[in-house]
Amino acid sequence: MPTIYPFTAIVGQERMKRALILNAVDTRVGGVLIRGERGTAKSTAARGLAALLPNVRAVKSCRFGCDPDSPNHLCTECKERALSNKELPYDLRPIPFVNLPVSATEDRVVGTLDIEQAIQKGERHFEPGVLAKANRGLLYIDEVNLLDDHVVDLLLDSAAMGMNIVEREGISFSHPARFILVGTMNPEEGDLRPQLLDRFAFSVDITGIRDARDRVRIMENNIAFEADPDAFRQTFFQLEQELSHRIEQARKLVEKVKYTKRDLLSIAALTSSLNVDGHRADLVILKAARAQAAFDGRTNITDRDIALAAELALPHRIKRGPFYQAEVTAEQLQERIENLVGQSTEGEPGEESNQEQSEAQEKKSRS
Repeated sequence: MPTIYPFTAIVGQERMKRALILNAVDTRVGGVLIRGERGTAKSTAARGLAALLPNVRAVKSCRFGCDPDSPNHLCTECKERALSNKELPYDLRPIPFVNLPVSATEDRVVGTLDIEQAIQKGERHFEPGVLAKANRGLLYIDEVNLLDDHVVDLLLDSAAMGMNIVEREGISFSHPARFILVGTMNPEEGDLRPQLLDRFAFSVDITGIRDARDRVRIMENNIAFEADPDAFRQTFFQLEQELSHRIEQARKLVEKVKYTKRDLLSIAALTSSLNVDGHRADLVILKAARAQAAFDGRTNITDRDIALAAELALPHRIKRGPFYQAEVTAEQLQERIENLVGQSTEGEPGEESNQEQSEAQEKKSRS
């Protein structure tokens, strides 16, 4: 197995790295589209992230790597095993990294009938596709803009539902399909349709680094890696371990991150003021803000978390307004949030969080 270039050794491109990390903390965020010129570490960052993610518990002998701690998200085979045996045996597996070729067909992606079994034994068996291999891992699509639109739709639907359901050729089968979706593209070779573009939670536009000293660091790092990959990885071993541990802890914490009515108002006021179509952006910002808070080791989101999330979720969704075709910074967004919410909440009392409200209602019903 070739040695992977360390994620923490990538110079600059902070937005791209943050977008990948937030998706690693919570795969429900919805993936990231990285748009940029050639040679800007797009594929290197995706491979590096997959290599540093912690191993996961998976049901033994399961072709889909089902999570034994998530009984509601098991494949058809594991559900049948669970009926006969209450406890599913498990082992630890590394995070899979699956590279989807541009020539991929629908059958290759979702899976199909196992022709060999059908001919030899006359039995119908499901042959897993790319979605099965990518479950609980990272699915990387290079040049996603050159992929057939129908296939991109299938991928995005599965990423949104977290399940792949196959009903075809006499087969009825379902399996979990929860993965970090990373698409890359060079805008010079054509763009995605707006409908598909909106389905990606984040979009990051990156360019080559202009600072001469940083460009020198990039050259030095790459020469050192080519000369001795193992020694180079060892140099960054401590940083890789720290980041891996931080992501692992954030995954455990993200469900505990609370948000208040004011936070929801902040998000709604921001997207409304920027004339963002639909409501997908609002949901993405909320999920990403919770992931950011968990990554920072907190259980409450702040305006800063919302601004950092919006910085990644809004650029490809803004069609009109003062930020159209302009670089939007987290600082600008945070200032805008504070101004909008300040105008909307003048004279209003503080809001309890959604969790606190539900707890109060439960106590009231018991009394």
